[in-house]
Amino acid sequence: MSLQYLGLSEINGPLVVLDNVENVGFEEMVEISMDDGTNKMGRVVQIEGKRVVVQVFEGTNRLSLKNTKTKFIGKPMEIPLSKEVLGRIFNGSGKPIDGLGKVFADKTADINGLPLNPVSRVYPRNYINTGISSIDALTTLIRGQKLPIFSGSGMPHNELAVQIVKQAKISEGDGKNFAVVFAAMGVKNDVADYFKRSLEEAGVMENVVMFINLSDDPIIERTIAPRCALTVAEYLAYEHDMHILVILTDMTSYCEALREFSSSKGEIPGRKGYPGYLYSDLSSLYERAGIIEGAKGSVTQIPILTMPNDDITHPIPDLTGYITEGQIVLDRELHQMGVYPPVGILPSLSRLMKDGIGDGYTRKDHSSVANQLFACYAKVQDARSLASVIGEEELSDVDKQYIEFGKLFEAQFLAQGMESDRDVIETLELGWDLLSILPKQELDRIDSEFLEKYHNRERAFKRFDLTERTIIKELATDGE
Repeated sequence: MSLQYLGLSEINGPLVVLDNVENVGFEEMVEISMDDGTNKMGRVVQIEGKRVVVQVFEGTNRLSLKNTKTKFIGKPMEIPLSKEVLGRIFNGSGKPIDGLGKVFADKTADINGLPLNPVSRVYPRNYINTGISSIDALTTLIRGQKLPIFSGSGMPHNELAVQIVKQAKISEGDGKNFAVVFAAMGVKNDVADYFKRSLEEAGVMENVVMFINLSDDPIIERTIAPRCALTVAEYLAYEHDMHILVILTDMTSYCEALREFSSSKGEIPGRKGYPGYLYSDLSSLYERAGIIEGAKGSVTQIPILTMPNDDITHPIPDLTGYITEGQIVLDRELHQMGVYPPVGILPSLSRLMKDGIGDGYTRKDHSSVANQLFACYAKVQDARSLASVIGEEELSDVDKQYIEFGKLFEAQFLAQGMESDRDVIETLELGWDLLSILPKQELDRIDSEFLEKYHNRERAFKRFDLTERTIIKELATDGE
Protein backbone atom coordinates (compact mmCIF):
# COMPACT_ATOMS: atom_id res chain seq x y z
CA MET A 1 0.00 0.00 0.00
CA SER A 2 1.41 3.42 -0.98
CA LEU A 3 0.64 6.48 1.10
CA GLN A 4 0.15 10.02 -0.15
CA TYR A 5 1.56 12.82 2.00
CA LEU A 6 -0.10 16.24 2.12
CA GLY A 7 2.07 19.32 2.52
CA LEU A 8 5.79 19.99 2.62
CA SER A 9 8.01 20.93 5.55
CA GLU A 10 10.46 23.02 3.54
CA ILE A 11 11.33 24.15 0.02
CA ASN A 12 14.99 24.94 -0.69
CA GLY A 13 15.91 25.59 -4.32
CA PRO A 14 15.32 22.32 -6.25
CA LEU A 15 14.81 20.40 -2.98
CA VAL A 16 11.72 19.77 -0.88
CA VAL A 17 11.72 18.32 2.63
CA LEU A 18 9.07 16.06 4.19
CA ASP A 19 8.88 14.98 7.83
CA ASN A 20 7.40 11.85 9.42
CA VAL A 21 7.94 9.71 6.32
CA GLU A 22 8.44 5.97 6.74
CA ASN A 23 9.47 3.02 4.56
CA VAL A 24 11.17 4.91 1.72
CA GLY A 25 14.46 4.12 -0.02
CA PHE A 26 17.37 6.18 -1.25
CA GLU A 27 16.86 7.33 -4.89
CA GLU A 28 13.23 6.18 -4.81
CA MET A 29 11.08 8.00 -7.33
CA VAL A 30 8.47 10.49 -6.13
CA GLU A 31 5.33 11.86 -7.81
CA ILE A 32 4.42 15.39 -6.72
CA SER A 33 0.90 16.72 -7.43
CA MET A 34 0.35 20.50 -7.44
CA ASP A 35 -2.76 22.63 -6.82
CA ASP A 36 -3.56 22.94 -10.55
CA GLY A 37 -3.60 19.17 -11.02
CA THR A 38 -0.26 18.92 -12.85
CA ASN A 39 2.43 16.56 -11.66
CA LYS A 40 6.17 16.77 -11.24
CA MET A 41 8.64 13.97 -10.66
CA GLY A 42 11.47 13.81 -8.17
CA ARG A 43 13.67 11.34 -6.34
CA VAL A 44 14.79 10.82 -2.76
CA VAL A 45 18.33 12.13 -2.29
CA GLN A 46 18.69 12.15 1.50
CA ILE A 47 17.13 10.29 4.43
CA GLU A 48 17.65 11.32 8.07
CA GLY A 49 15.43 9.17 10.26
CA LYS A 50 11.88 10.11 9.26
CA ARG A 51 13.03 13.28 7.49
CA VAL A 52 13.30 12.89 3.72
CA VAL A 53 14.82 15.27 1.15
CA VAL A 54 13.47 15.03 -2.41
CA GLN A 55 15.03 16.62 -5.48
CA VAL A 56 12.38 17.79 -7.97
CA PHE A 57 13.20 17.22 -11.64
CA GLU A 58 11.31 20.18 -13.08
CA GLY A 59 12.20 22.58 -10.25
CA THR A 60 10.08 23.76 -7.33
CA ASN A 61 8.26 26.67 -8.99
CA ARG A 62 4.55 26.91 -8.04
CA LEU A 63 4.86 24.29 -5.29
CA SER A 64 2.81 24.98 -2.16
CA LEU A 65 3.94 24.11 1.36
CA LYS A 66 0.36 23.32 2.40
CA ASN A 67 -1.45 21.75 -0.56
CA THR A 68 1.26 19.79 -2.39
CA LYS A 69 0.60 16.04 -2.45
CA THR A 70 3.57 13.67 -2.51
CA LYS A 71 3.46 9.97 -3.41
CA PHE A 72 6.45 7.62 -3.20
CA ILE A 73 6.56 5.21 -6.16
CA GLY A 74 8.47 2.43 -4.40
CA LYS A 75 11.23 1.98 -7.01
CA PRO A 76 14.23 3.92 -8.35
CA MET A 77 14.27 5.78 -11.65
CA GLU A 78 14.04 3.42 -14.62
CA ILE A 79 14.43 3.96 -18.35
CA PRO A 80 12.53 2.05 -21.08
CA LEU A 81 14.82 -0.06 -23.23
CA SER A 82 14.50 -1.47 -26.71
CA LYS A 83 16.73 -1.76 -29.76
CA GLU A 84 14.48 0.98 -31.20
CA VAL A 85 16.48 3.52 -29.17
CA LEU A 86 19.09 3.47 -31.97
CA GLY A 87 18.71 6.61 -34.03
CA ARG A 88 16.70 8.40 -31.34
CA ILE A 89 17.34 11.65 -29.43
CA PHE A 90 16.38 11.99 -25.74
CA ASN A 91 16.64 14.69 -23.10
CA GLY A 92 18.73 14.26 -19.96
CA SER A 93 16.10 12.20 -18.17
CA GLY A 94 15.54 9.80 -21.07
CA LYS A 95 12.37 11.33 -22.58
CA PRO A 96 12.24 11.50 -26.42
CA ILE A 97 12.70 14.98 -27.89
CA ASP A 98 12.93 14.04 -31.57
CA GLY A 99 9.18 14.06 -32.22
CA LEU A 100 9.05 10.33 -32.96
CA GLY A 101 6.97 9.38 -29.94
CA LYS A 102 7.64 7.06 -27.03
CA VAL A 103 9.90 4.02 -27.15
CA PHE A 104 8.04 0.70 -27.18
CA ALA A 105 10.01 -0.93 -24.41
CA ASP A 106 11.09 -4.54 -24.25
CA LYS A 107 12.04 -3.92 -20.63
CA THR A 108 12.87 -1.18 -18.15
CA ALA A 109 16.07 -0.93 -16.13
CA ASP A 110 17.39 1.02 -13.15
CA ILE A 111 19.57 3.87 -14.45
CA ASN A 112 22.14 3.17 -11.71
CA GLY A 113 23.01 -0.15 -13.32
CA LEU A 114 23.51 -3.52 -11.69
CA PRO A 115 26.39 -4.50 -9.41
CA LEU A 116 29.24 -6.00 -11.43
CA ASN A 117 31.44 -8.69 -9.93
CA PRO A 118 35.04 -7.60 -10.61
CA VAL A 119 36.03 -11.26 -11.05
CA SER A 120 33.66 -11.50 -14.05
CA ARG A 121 35.48 -8.74 -15.93
CA VAL A 122 37.46 -9.70 -19.03
CA TYR A 123 40.74 -7.90 -19.75
CA PRO A 124 40.16 -5.46 -22.66
CA ARG A 125 41.85 -6.33 -25.93
CA ASN A 126 41.52 -5.27 -29.57
CA TYR A 127 41.16 -1.68 -30.63
CA ILE A 128 38.54 0.78 -31.86
CA ASN A 129 39.66 2.69 -34.95
CA THR A 130 38.83 6.41 -34.65
CA GLY A 131 40.43 7.44 -37.94
CA ILE A 132 42.58 9.97 -36.05
CA SER A 133 46.31 9.21 -36.34
CA SER A 134 47.41 10.71 -33.03
CA ILE A 135 44.89 8.53 -31.17
CA ASP A 136 45.07 5.34 -33.21
CA ALA A 137 48.87 5.18 -33.33
CA LEU A 138 50.01 6.71 -30.04
CA THR A 139 47.12 6.50 -27.54
CA THR A 140 45.13 3.64 -29.02
CA LEU A 141 41.56 3.24 -27.78
CA ILE A 142 41.06 -0.37 -26.67
CA ARG A 143 37.62 -1.97 -26.73
CA GLY A 144 36.26 -2.00 -23.16
CA GLN A 145 38.58 0.79 -22.02
CA LYS A 146 37.71 4.14 -20.42
CA LEU A 147 39.93 6.79 -22.02
CA PRO A 148 39.09 10.43 -21.23
CA ILE A 149 39.91 13.52 -23.28
CA PHE A 150 41.23 16.45 -21.24
CA SER A 151 40.42 19.69 -23.01
CA GLY A 152 40.13 23.37 -22.13
CA SER A 153 37.83 26.30 -22.71
CA GLY A 154 37.72 27.25 -26.40
CA MET A 155 39.41 24.06 -27.55
CA PRO A 156 37.85 21.96 -30.34
CA HIS A 157 36.66 19.07 -28.14
CA ASN A 158 33.13 19.25 -29.55
CA GLU A 159 34.47 18.93 -33.10
CA LEU A 160 36.69 16.05 -32.01
CA ALA A 161 33.74 14.29 -30.36
CA VAL A 162 31.69 14.57 -33.57
CA GLN A 163 34.60 13.32 -35.68
CA ILE A 164 35.05 10.28 -33.43
CA VAL A 165 31.31 9.48 -33.60
CA LYS A 166 31.38 9.75 -37.41
CA GLN A 167 34.54 7.72 -37.95
CA ALA A 168 34.77 5.18 -35.12
CA LYS A 169 34.56 1.54 -36.11
CA ILE A 170 35.69 -1.81 -34.78
CA SER A 171 38.54 -3.68 -36.35
CA GLU A 172 36.80 -6.75 -37.72
CA GLY A 173 33.49 -7.33 -39.47
CA ASP A 174 31.38 -4.76 -41.25
CA GLY A 175 30.52 -2.80 -38.10
CA LYS A 176 26.85 -3.74 -37.97
CA ASN A 177 27.20 -4.67 -34.31
CA PHE A 178 28.88 -1.37 -33.42
CA ALA A 179 27.04 1.73 -32.19
CA VAL A 180 27.67 4.97 -30.32
CA VAL A 181 25.82 6.34 -27.29
CA PHE A 182 26.40 10.10 -27.09
CA ALA A 183 25.49 12.15 -24.00
CA ALA A 184 25.93 15.95 -23.92
CA MET A 185 25.49 17.65 -20.56
CA GLY A 186 25.01 21.35 -19.89
CA VAL A 187 25.51 22.39 -23.53
CA LYS A 188 24.13 25.54 -25.16
CA ASN A 189 21.41 25.34 -27.80
CA ASP A 190 23.81 26.09 -30.65
CA VAL A 191 26.19 23.31 -29.53
CA ALA A 192 23.29 20.84 -29.25
CA ASP A 193 22.14 21.82 -32.76
CA TYR A 194 25.71 21.37 -34.02
CA PHE A 195 25.85 17.83 -32.62
CA LYS A 196 22.49 16.84 -34.12
CA ARG A 197 23.06 18.51 -37.49
CA SER A 198 26.59 17.12 -37.92
CA LEU A 199 25.60 13.53 -37.21
CA GLU A 200 22.48 13.72 -39.38
CA GLU A 201 24.45 15.21 -42.31
CA ALA A 202 27.08 12.49 -41.93
CA GLY A 203 24.36 9.83 -42.16
CA VAL A 204 25.42 8.03 -38.97
CA MET A 205 22.41 8.79 -36.76
CA GLU A 206 20.91 5.32 -37.29
CA ASN A 207 23.79 3.90 -35.23
CA VAL A 208 23.74 6.61 -32.56
CA VAL A 209 21.67 7.09 -29.41
CA MET A 210 21.82 10.72 -28.29
CA PHE A 211 21.05 12.28 -24.91
CA ILE A 212 20.99 16.09 -24.82
CA ASN A 213 20.87 18.11 -21.59
CA LEU A 214 20.81 21.85 -22.25
CA SER A 215 22.42 24.43 -19.99
CA ASP A 216 19.01 25.82 -18.95
CA ASP A 217 17.59 22.39 -18.10
CA PRO A 218 17.29 21.36 -14.44
CA ILE A 219 20.61 20.32 -12.90
CA ILE A 220 19.16 16.99 -11.80
CA GLU A 221 18.87 16.06 -15.48
CA ARG A 222 22.58 16.76 -15.80
CA THR A 223 23.36 14.20 -13.11
CA ILE A 224 20.95 11.66 -14.62
CA ALA A 225 21.93 11.95 -18.31
CA PRO A 226 25.18 9.93 -18.16
CA ARG A 227 23.45 7.21 -16.13
CA CYS A 228 20.66 6.94 -18.70
CA ALA A 229 23.26 6.77 -21.48
CA LEU A 230 25.26 4.05 -19.75
CA THR A 231 22.12 2.02 -19.01
CA VAL A 232 21.25 2.05 -22.73
CA ALA A 233 24.85 1.12 -23.57
CA GLU A 234 24.83 -1.83 -21.16
CA TYR A 235 21.51 -3.06 -22.55
CA LEU A 236 22.71 -2.98 -26.17
CA ALA A 237 26.09 -4.49 -25.27
CA TYR A 238 25.05 -7.33 -22.98
CA GLU A 239 21.61 -8.22 -24.33
CA HIS A 240 22.12 -7.52 -28.05
CA ASP A 241 25.83 -8.43 -28.29
CA MET A 242 26.84 -5.01 -29.61
CA HIS A 243 30.10 -3.13 -29.15
CA ILE A 244 29.13 0.28 -27.76
CA LEU A 245 31.26 3.42 -27.59
CA VAL A 246 29.93 5.89 -25.01
CA ILE A 247 30.98 9.54 -25.36
CA LEU A 248 30.18 11.77 -22.36
CA THR A 249 30.68 15.52 -22.76
CA ASP A 250 31.20 17.64 -20.74
CA MET A 251 32.01 15.92 -17.43
CA THR A 252 32.96 19.29 -15.97
CA SER A 253 29.33 20.41 -16.36
CA TYR A 254 28.24 17.20 -14.63
CA CYS A 255 30.62 17.80 -11.70
CA GLU A 256 29.56 21.43 -11.34
CA ALA A 257 25.91 20.30 -11.18
CA LEU A 258 26.94 17.81 -8.51
CA ARG A 259 28.66 20.61 -6.57
CA GLU A 260 25.58 22.84 -6.78
CA PHE A 261 23.39 19.95 -5.72
CA SER A 262 25.68 19.11 -2.79
CA SER A 263 25.73 22.74 -1.66
CA SER A 264 21.93 22.95 -1.69
CA LYS A 265 21.83 19.91 0.61
CA GLY A 266 24.19 21.66 3.03
CA GLU A 267 26.95 19.07 2.73
CA ILE A 268 30.49 19.86 3.84
CA PRO A 269 32.51 20.78 0.71
CA GLY A 270 35.80 19.19 -0.29
CA ARG A 271 38.47 20.46 -2.71
CA LYS A 272 37.37 23.64 -4.52
CA GLY A 273 33.84 23.21 -3.17
CA TYR A 274 33.19 19.84 -4.82
CA PRO A 275 31.60 17.19 -2.60
CA GLY A 276 33.89 14.79 -0.77
CA TYR A 277 32.29 11.86 -2.59
CA LEU A 278 33.21 13.18 -6.08
CA TYR A 279 35.71 10.35 -6.56
CA SER A 280 33.21 7.59 -5.77
CA ASP A 281 30.50 9.32 -7.81
CA LEU A 282 32.73 9.52 -10.90
CA SER A 283 33.77 5.90 -10.29
CA SER A 284 30.12 4.84 -10.39
CA LEU A 285 30.05 6.16 -13.98
CA TYR A 286 33.48 5.27 -15.32
CA GLU A 287 33.54 1.74 -13.92
CA ARG A 288 30.48 0.83 -15.99
CA ALA A 289 32.81 0.44 -18.97
CA GLY A 290 34.28 -2.94 -19.74
CA ILE A 291 33.67 -6.47 -20.97
CA ILE A 292 31.88 -9.16 -18.94
CA GLU A 293 32.80 -12.81 -19.08
CA GLY A 294 30.39 -14.72 -21.33
CA ALA A 295 29.13 -11.57 -23.06
CA LYS A 296 29.85 -10.95 -26.74
CA GLY A 297 29.43 -7.15 -26.49
CA SER A 298 31.46 -4.44 -24.78
CA VAL A 299 31.11 -0.91 -23.39
CA THR A 300 33.92 1.56 -24.12
CA GLN A 301 33.95 5.09 -22.70
CA ILE A 302 35.41 8.40 -23.85
CA PRO A 303 34.52 10.99 -21.20
CA ILE A 304 35.40 14.54 -22.33
CA LEU A 305 36.07 17.24 -19.75
CA THR A 306 37.26 20.85 -19.91
CA MET A 307 39.98 21.62 -17.38
CA PRO A 308 39.30 24.97 -15.62
CA ASN A 309 42.22 27.30 -16.47
CA ASP A 310 43.88 24.36 -18.28
CA ASP A 311 44.82 23.02 -14.83
CA ILE A 312 45.39 19.27 -15.05
CA THR A 313 45.67 19.13 -11.23
CA HIS A 314 42.10 20.42 -10.83
CA PRO A 315 39.93 17.92 -8.89
CA ILE A 316 37.91 16.82 -11.94
CA PRO A 317 40.81 15.79 -14.26
CA ASP A 318 42.85 14.70 -11.25
CA LEU A 319 40.25 12.23 -9.97
CA THR A 320 39.31 11.18 -13.50
CA GLY A 321 42.93 10.28 -14.17
CA TYR A 322 43.02 8.06 -11.08
CA ILE A 323 39.97 6.09 -12.20
CA THR A 324 40.50 5.77 -15.94
CA GLU A 325 43.17 3.97 -17.97
CA GLY A 326 45.06 6.92 -19.41
CA GLN A 327 44.11 10.24 -20.96
CA ILE A 328 44.24 12.19 -24.22
CA VAL A 329 45.32 15.78 -23.52
CA LEU A 330 44.56 18.60 -25.97
CA ASP A 331 47.36 21.16 -26.20
CA ARG A 332 46.50 24.85 -26.37
CA GLU A 333 49.80 25.79 -28.06
CA LEU A 334 49.14 23.34 -30.90
CA HIS A 335 45.59 24.69 -31.17
CA GLN A 336 46.92 28.25 -31.51
CA MET A 337 49.27 27.01 -34.26
CA GLY A 338 46.23 25.79 -36.21
CA VAL A 339 46.87 22.09 -35.66
CA TYR A 340 43.70 19.99 -35.56
CA PRO A 341 43.21 17.84 -33.58
CA PRO A 342 45.66 19.51 -31.16
CA VAL A 343 46.56 16.33 -29.26
CA GLY A 344 49.50 16.86 -26.90
CA ILE A 345 51.45 13.65 -27.43
CA LEU A 346 53.82 13.69 -24.46
CA PRO A 347 51.25 14.06 -21.62
CA SER A 348 48.85 11.62 -23.30
CA LEU A 349 48.87 7.86 -22.81
CA SER A 350 46.71 4.77 -23.09
CA ARG A 351 47.59 2.26 -20.37
CA LEU A 352 45.88 -0.66 -22.11
CA MET A 353 47.31 0.10 -25.54
CA LYS A 354 50.15 -2.44 -25.37
CA ASP A 355 47.74 -5.39 -25.08
CA GLY A 356 45.37 -4.40 -27.90
CA ILE A 357 47.78 -3.61 -30.74
CA GLY A 358 50.47 -5.45 -32.65
CA ASP A 359 50.38 -8.79 -34.41
CA GLY A 360 46.82 -10.07 -34.74
CA TYR A 361 45.27 -6.68 -33.96
CA THR A 362 46.85 -3.82 -35.92
CA ARG A 363 50.33 -4.59 -37.30
CA LYS A 364 53.38 -6.23 -35.77
CA ASP A 365 55.48 -3.04 -35.82
CA HIS A 366 52.83 -0.80 -34.20
CA SER A 367 54.32 -0.79 -30.71
CA SER A 368 57.84 -0.05 -31.97
CA VAL A 369 56.65 2.80 -34.21
CA ALA A 370 54.65 4.36 -31.36
CA ASN A 371 57.58 4.16 -28.92
CA GLN A 372 59.97 5.67 -31.45
CA LEU A 373 57.61 8.52 -32.35
CA PHE A 374 57.23 9.36 -28.65
CA ALA A 375 61.00 9.28 -28.14
CA CYS A 376 61.75 11.40 -31.23
CA TYR A 377 59.11 14.01 -30.39
CA ALA A 378 60.56 14.29 -26.87
CA LYS A 379 63.96 15.02 -28.44
CA VAL A 380 62.26 17.64 -30.64
CA GLN A 381 61.19 19.50 -27.49
CA ASP A 382 64.76 19.34 -26.15
CA ALA A 383 66.15 20.65 -29.44
CA ARG A 384 63.62 23.50 -29.51
CA SER A 385 64.48 24.45 -25.94
CA LEU A 386 68.16 24.54 -26.84
CA ALA A 387 67.44 26.55 -30.01
CA SER A 388 65.58 29.16 -27.97
CA VAL A 389 68.79 29.75 -26.00
CA ILE A 390 71.61 29.49 -28.56
CA GLY A 391 69.69 29.93 -31.82
CA GLU A 392 68.78 27.31 -34.41
CA GLU A 393 71.87 28.03 -36.51
CA GLU A 394 74.15 26.83 -33.72
CA LEU A 395 72.45 23.46 -33.37
CA SER A 396 74.16 20.25 -34.43
CA ASP A 397 73.11 18.59 -37.68
CA VAL A 398 71.21 15.92 -35.73
CA ASP A 399 69.33 18.53 -33.68
CA LYS A 400 68.43 20.36 -36.90
CA GLN A 401 67.03 17.12 -38.27
CA TYR A 402 64.93 16.74 -35.13
CA ILE A 403 63.62 20.29 -35.53
CA GLU A 404 62.69 19.43 -39.11
CA PHE A 405 61.09 16.17 -37.97
CA GLY A 406 59.03 18.03 -35.34
CA LYS A 407 57.62 20.47 -37.88
CA LEU A 408 56.64 17.67 -40.23
CA PHE A 409 55.25 15.54 -37.40
CA GLU A 410 52.92 18.34 -36.26
CA ALA A 411 51.92 19.39 -39.78
CA GLN A 412 51.51 15.98 -41.39
CA PHE A 413 50.80 13.48 -38.59
CA LEU A 414 48.98 15.42 -35.85
CA ALA A 415 47.17 17.83 -38.18
CA GLN A 416 44.79 15.99 -40.46
CA GLY A 417 41.59 18.04 -40.59
CA MET A 418 38.03 17.22 -39.54
CA GLU A 419 37.14 15.26 -42.67
CA SER A 420 40.26 13.10 -42.80
CA ASP A 421 39.66 9.45 -41.87
CA ARG A 422 42.86 7.39 -41.80
CA ASP A 423 42.96 3.68 -41.15
CA VAL A 424 45.65 2.24 -38.88
CA ILE A 425 47.85 0.94 -41.71
CA GLU A 426 47.84 4.34 -43.41
CA THR A 427 48.75 5.95 -40.10
CA LEU A 428 51.64 3.54 -39.49
CA GLU A 429 52.98 4.12 -43.01
CA LEU A 430 52.90 7.87 -42.40
CA GLY A 431 54.72 7.30 -39.12
CA TRP A 432 57.44 5.31 -40.91
CA ASP A 433 57.86 8.02 -43.55
CA LEU A 434 58.39 10.58 -40.79
CA LEU A 435 60.87 8.36 -38.95
CA SER A 436 62.71 7.73 -42.21
CA ILE A 437 63.69 11.41 -42.28
CA LEU A 438 66.04 10.59 -39.41
CA PRO A 439 69.12 8.39 -39.86
CA LYS A 440 68.80 4.76 -38.76
CA GLN A 441 71.23 5.17 -35.87
CA GLU A 442 68.80 7.59 -34.21
CA LEU A 443 65.99 5.04 -34.23
CA ASP A 444 67.15 3.05 -31.21
CA ARG A 445 63.71 1.79 -30.12
CA ILE A 446 62.97 -0.23 -33.26
CA ASP A 447 64.17 -3.74 -34.01
CA SER A 448 66.53 -4.13 -36.95
CA GLU A 449 64.05 -6.36 -38.83
CA PHE A 450 61.50 -3.52 -38.88
CA LEU A 451 64.15 -0.96 -39.89
CA GLU A 452 65.20 -3.06 -42.85
CA LYS A 453 61.61 -3.58 -43.96
CA TYR A 454 60.06 -0.15 -43.45
CA HIS A 455 62.81 2.52 -43.18
CA ASN A 456 62.97 4.19 -46.58
CA ARG A 457 64.69 7.57 -46.57
CA GLU A 458 64.31 8.07 -50.32
CA ARG A 459 60.53 7.51 -50.20
CA ALA A 460 60.16 9.82 -47.20
CA PHE A 461 62.13 12.64 -48.85
CA LYS A 462 60.03 12.26 -51.98
CA ARG A 463 56.75 12.28 -50.05
CA PHE A 464 57.63 15.44 -48.11
CA ASP A 465 59.56 17.04 -51.01
CA LEU A 466 62.81 17.21 -49.05
CA THR A 467 66.51 17.11 -49.85
CA GLU A 468 69.37 16.38 -47.46
CA ARG A 469 69.92 20.10 -46.90
CA THR A 470 66.30 21.27 -46.94
CA ILE A 471 65.20 23.69 -44.24
CA ILE A 472 61.42 23.45 -44.01
CA LYS A 473 59.65 26.78 -44.01
CA GLU A 474 56.15 26.01 -45.22
CA LEU A 475 54.27 22.80 -44.56
CA ALA A 476 51.02 21.27 -45.81
CA THR A 477 48.48 20.37 -43.16
CA ASP A 478 46.38 17.72 -44.84
CA GLY A 479 48.86 14.85 -44.69
CA GLU A 480 48.56 14.21 -48.43
